Amino acid sequence: MATLQIDQLRSKVRGPIVARSDADYDVVRQVHNGMIDKRPALIVRCIDVADVMAALDFARANGLLTSIRGGGHNAGGLGLCDDGLVVDLSLMRNVRVDPEARVVEVAGGCVFGDVDHATHPFGLAVPSGFISTTGVGGLTLGGGIGYLTREYGYTIDSLLSADVVLADGSFVKADERTNPDLFWALRGGGGNFGVVTSFRFRLHPVKFVYAGPTFWPMDQATDVLTAYRDFIVGAPEYVNGFFAFLTVPPSPMFPEHLHMKKVCGVMWVCTGPAAKAEAATKPMRSVGTPLLDHQGEMPLPVANSLFDGLYPPGLQWYWRADFVKELSADAIARHAEHGAALPTMHSTMHLYAIDGAAHRVGRDATAFSYRDANWAEVIVGVDPDPANRNTITTWCKEYFDALHPYSAGGAYVNFMMDEGQERVQASFRDNYDRLSRIKAKYDPANFFRVNQNIRPAVAERGLTPV
Repeated sequence: MATLQIDQLRSKVRGPIVARSDADYDVVRQVHNGMIDKRPALIVRCIDVADVMAALDFARANGLLTSIRGGGHNAGGLGLCDDGLVVDLSLMRNVRVDPEARVVEVAGGCVFGDVDHATHPFGLAVPSGFISTTGVGGLTLGGGIGYLTREYGYTIDSLLSADVVLADGSFVKADERTNPDLFWALRGGGGNFGVVTSFRFRLHPVKFVYAGPTFWPMDQATDVLTAYRDFIVGAPEYVNGFFAFLTVPPSPMFPEHLHMKKVCGVMWVCTGPAAKAEAATKPMRSVGTPLLDHQGEMPLPVANSLFDGLYPPGLQWYWRADFVKELSADAIARHAEHGAALPTMHSTMHLYAIDGAAHRVGRDATAFSYRDANWAEVIVGVDPDPANRNTITTWCKEYFDALHPYSAGGAYVNFMMDEGQERVQASFRDNYDRLSRIKAKYDPANFFRVNQNIRPAVAERGLTPV
C-alpha cells in the first residue's frame, strides 16, 4: 500500500495507525487467542466515531478486507484479518452511569471490567460474561451469556440502544423506535451490520454475590452431572452455577492436595442474600462426596474476574460449542468419558445454565434464536505451549463429535471458530432469513464479512430485501 495513501488516512484520524513496518506492529496485532496469527496491512486505533468513519471510508475506497476488534477475545480471532484493515476500538473506553435512571452508556472499545468499575459503586450491573477482559461489543452482539442470565437474561436483553457506523460510512442510532430492524439484528446477529461505537444498557441492582466452587472426584461425574441437570432448571432464578470438567490449578486459593487433580465441579454465582443462596444451593452441594465446597460473599466485579489470571492473553485456544435442550443419560455418559480425558491443565468443558429470564423472551423477539435451550455447552482445548496445539484440538473435536448428536443443533456464535456457512445458519436457525434481508438493507455488498457471516439476501439467497 502506497505511503501517500496511508499518509492521507493519517491526516483524517486522531488515533494512531499501525502498519507492518512499525516497531509495535507485532504487539498491537495480538489477540487473546495465541493460536491466531493474522497479519493485517493496517490497524487503525480509533479514538472516536470520526476515526471509525474515516477508517471505513478508506477501507472501502481501497477495496480492503476489514475486521472490527474490540476486546480481542473472539474465539476464532475474527477481530483480525490478513492483508486488510483492522478497525481497532480498544482505545474507546468511556463509560457514563446515570444511577437515577439505572442506565449506562458504554463506548464500543470497553471491556466488561470497565463497566463493572463504573457501575459497581452504585450497586448496579449489566449482565456480562465470565472473564472481565472480554469486550463489551463482541459479547453483546453475540447475545451475552453470563452469571446473571437466569435472573436478568442475556446482555442483549438489557440493551436499550446502539450507535452504529454502517458500511457506507453513515452514522445511525438503533433502538425500538429508530431503525428497529437493525436493533433487532444487533441483538444476537454478531458484527454483521456495522461498527457499534456506543451501547446503552439498562442496569440491574446487583452489588454482591454468593460465589465459589464445589468440586467432586472425577469418578462421581455421572452422578453429579445428573443431579446438576435436575437441580439447576428448577432452582430459583437468583441461583446460577455452571458445571465444569477441570484440572485444579496450582493456586494458593485451592488446597495443595488438590493441585493438578482432574475433577468435576459447579462454579456458583448467586445474587440475593448470602444465607438465602447458601440454603438454595445446599441440596446440590450435598450430592456425593465433595472434595471442596467453598463459597462466600464477594463483590460482583471480583466474581467476574476470578478466571482472568488463569486465562491470560496469549494461550493457545481451540473451541467447539453447542446449545443443549436436554441432557440424556447417554449424553451424560459421553461427557464423563471425554471430561476425564482433559489433555492439559487449562482445557475444560463448561455447561452454562441459560433458562429462567432468558426463556421469557420469544425466539423471534431478537436475533438470538435459541431461547428454548437450557444450556450453552462449550468445549475448549487450551494450553500455553504451541507444541500442544494438535493435542488440544484433537481432544476438543473428538469431544464435540461425541456430544453434538445430543445437541439442539446450533451454537452460541461467540464460542465458534471458522466452522462454515451451514453451521452459521444452524446457529441463527429460523431467524437467519430475516437477518439475511436486514443484511441486504444495511450492508448489501457484505463489507462486514470477517465474522460468523450472514450473507445478504439478494446476493446469496434470492430473497426480497426488507
